[in-house]
Amino acid sequence: MPNKNGGTGGCLCGGVRYHVTGELRDAVACHCGQCRKTTGHHGVFSACRNEDLIMESDETLAWYESSPGVRRGFCGKCGSTLFWDDRSRDYTAVAAGSLDKPTGIKMIKHIYVADKGDYYRIEGCAPAGVNPDPE
Repeated sequence: MPNKNGGTGGCLCGGVRYHVTGELRDAVACHCGQCRKTTGHHGVFSACRNEDLIMESDETLAWYESSPGVRRGFCGKCGSTLFWDDRSRDYTAVAAGSLDKPTGIKMIKHIYVADKGDYYRIEGCAPAGVNPDPE
């Protein structure tokens, strides 16, 4: 069940801090090659509406355009993965590991499982289709 109350989060060094004023959707584990390269394993992301994501401090926030129209937000100082933003959509994916506890969310599915690393197995959560849209 999504967290209706939002939450707070940020990077390891504290250079980026944010809060979400609206609903945080339950998390999705993405095993695509880009998430594996940017996180070192697989990406786990919640999501919120763009207008609900409020930056408190973004002095070290950097963006990398990983695909046309899609960018990944990370801390340019400590390297923490923070956001995935497809600018054609009305939401931003928020790295679940960047959220302060308690998050009030749970992981509900895996996507792009055909691209996962060959060094681990996925158990306990059925794979979903390849559509990364969390709705």
